[in-house]
Amino acid sequence: MSKPIVAIVGRPNVGKSTLFNALAGEMISIVKDTPGVTRDRIYANIDWTGHQFTMIDTGGIEPDSNDIILKQMREQAQIAIDTADVIIFMTDIKQGLVDADSKVADMLRRSGKPIVLVVNKVDNFQKMEADVYEFYNLGIGDPYAISSANKSGFGDMLDQVVEYFDELEDLDEDDDTPKVAIIGKPNVGKSSIINKLAGDNRAIVSDIAGTTRDAIDTKLEFDGKEYVFIDTAGMRRKSKVKEDIERYSVIRAVTAVERADVVIVVIDAVEGITEQDAKIAGIAHDNGKGIIVAVNKWDAIEKTDKTVYKYKEDIKKILSFMPYAEVIFISAKTGQRFAKIFEAIDVVISNATLRIETGTLNQIMAEAVALQQPPSDKGRRLKLLYITQVGVKPPTFVIFVNDRQLMHFSYTRYIENKIREAFGFTGTPLKFIIRERKEEK
Repeated sequence: MSKPIVAIVGRPNVGKSTLFNALAGEMISIVKDTPGVTRDRIYANIDWTGHQFTMIDTGGIEPDSNDIILKQMREQAQIAIDTADVIIFMTDIKQGLVDADSKVADMLRRSGKPIVLVVNKVDNFQKMEADVYEFYNLGIGDPYAISSANKSGFGDMLDQVVEYFDELEDLDEDDDTPKVAIIGKPNVGKSSIINKLAGDNRAIVSDIAGTTRDAIDTKLEFDGKEYVFIDTAGMRRKSKVKEDIERYSVIRAVTAVERADVVIVVIDAVEGITEQDAKIAGIAHDNGKGIIVAVNKWDAIEKTDKTVYKYKEDIKKILSFMPYAEVIFISAKTGQRFAKIFEAIDVVISNATLRIETGTLNQIMAEAVALQQPPSDKGRRLKLLYITQVGVKPPTFVIFVNDRQLMHFSYTRYIENKIREAFGFTGTPLKFIIRERKEEK
């Protein structure tokens, strides 16, 4: 199954970002002793006792506030609640149980999602035990006492979170139908693409509710093959602040990407590729998904013999971290090149599941080493001993070396390029794991 989504929610300034940063292992969210600093949801992939999940940090919820910023934060938090599989509801023992906590609890209760109640800033449980038990009055289960700042009490809390994952697995269906997520900024034509695909001489097999996640799945058939398209058009929200629209789009993309085999990143041909497109595409890249970049509204562009080249160069520049992406030019309005979408999906899935024999891989690596000598440091030279493929989706390789510290990122990229020269792997990232092994005498 795809990684579960866990959202941290609560009133402003109860310590959500501090908990998020402690679990993520690095300073990602801004932490400042001022309510409302985290106006954006940030996400990170977390591993707890072998259970992997995606954690979402949210802005604080002020149920009754009319302040425009707090209202927008409340709307963003609601999206996180809608898309989450499990919710960590954080309260603050130093502020005590307040009326706003009860209102947030009511909001969470209506979601029907599993809730783990957390009481933060419990620096001394023995002294604060009675105050912790006060939070039973919220009526949403046992309170877990933690201190985000001191990184204490996390174990019991996370054990409870991952316990709910077993129930989610029971709901997950074993379906080999390729799942394709369509993501991108608002108004780039995601809905139009789905509608055109569904209505342009293609049989709609069924409409499936998006299980626990806020998306609609549409099963389509093309040339005798079935595909499930995950529509994230719901990420479009009206807002006067452009930055807030972009923030809404990111969380929708995260949840759709988790479930997909292939991700289509839609770009507006009229606007051209932007840094926000790169941020959204990066979510798919970070999750190792097959990626197609679809330049939509191609019918609206005046073209010369260099137009396609220019667009590809712009995409290559902005998406420099994923040069492997398949690029297609389409028009949802006219249906131009729509058959290319299914061709590209099939190519990307084929490459993402491609396996290469170990002997062939080692021959490619040996030739690469002969052409460009591995780096050295202080008289000690890197030696590449052996390479083998250990997984697919994405294709994953283990390279055994004599000293991991000598395996510079640039040389790993060099080996990757040599493998791509031989086998292409268009549309899919490649993952490399470097392991150290003593040389045989």
